[in-house]
Amino acid sequence: MQFKHVTLDFDGPVAVLKLDHQEVMNAVSMDMLGGLAEALDTIDEKKAEVRCVVLTGAGRAFCTGANLQGRNQQKPGRSNAGAALETGFHPFLRRLRNLHCPLVTSVNGPAAGAGMSFALMGDMVLCARSAYFLQAFRRIGLVPDCGSTWLLPRLIGRARSVELSLMGERLPAEKALEWGLVNRVHDDAALSDETMKLAHDLASGPTIALSLIRKLYWESPDNSFEDQLNLEFVSQRIAGSAEDFKEGVTAFLEKRPAKFKGK
Repeated sequence: MQFKHVTLDFDGPVAVLKLDHQEVMNAVSMDMLGGLAEALDTIDEKKAEVRCVVLTGAGRAFCTGANLQGRNQQKPGRSNAGAALETGFHPFLRRLRNLHCPLVTSVNGPAAGAGMSFALMGDMVLCARSAYFLQAFRRIGLVPDCGSTWLLPRLIGRARSVELSLMGERLPAEKALEWGLVNRVHDDAALSDETMKLAHDLASGPTIALSLIRKLYWESPDNSFEDQLNLEFVSQRIAGSAEDFKEGVTAFLEKRPAKFKGK
């Protein structure tokens, strides 16, 4: 399915959402954000069928940040620089956070600025060996946005986060793996196959529990220990009432692979 600068394909229970504006290395425009919103609407309509979402880029880039073409004609000012955040970027990020199923980001090339934030929204982040991350904002006199100042310190600590943002230097995929910023790095030619293999593995799992797991870890950084214990209790009660829990226990006792249905 084709939307504005976005394609959406379905491989069984896996939805593959691809940023596709290769002329600008998949830089994000308001048109693309509109296309992403429509694609997510389609995924929501197929919620019962979609059990994992993959976000990746077309061509040689994942996403090189906001599309700056034409912006040099605007007068500098806070309203110009930040207007698109609340109207376009933030709603998309919130929808990624609140997905009903696991999100795998497949970083096939440069992930800069907002593109770096998009990549780090994944529950599992896979990278091509040639890929790199870049906090590009300081290069144009702006501050990091799209949640990067929330995400980065929680993933790699304050010192490394501040350095990436102040210096604006590339972070290669292998170093990102060493720092714990991403989960896996694959040879470029193998990334797509490895991504789909992982996505289908997640999609065949107990997706009610997996959805609750991702929510637990999203909530954890801002919760007290007691708050998190309470959230675990509530989540476990929901998971324990699902058919998949009964199937999982039965399969374990019968020494066979479980056949989860996401119910």
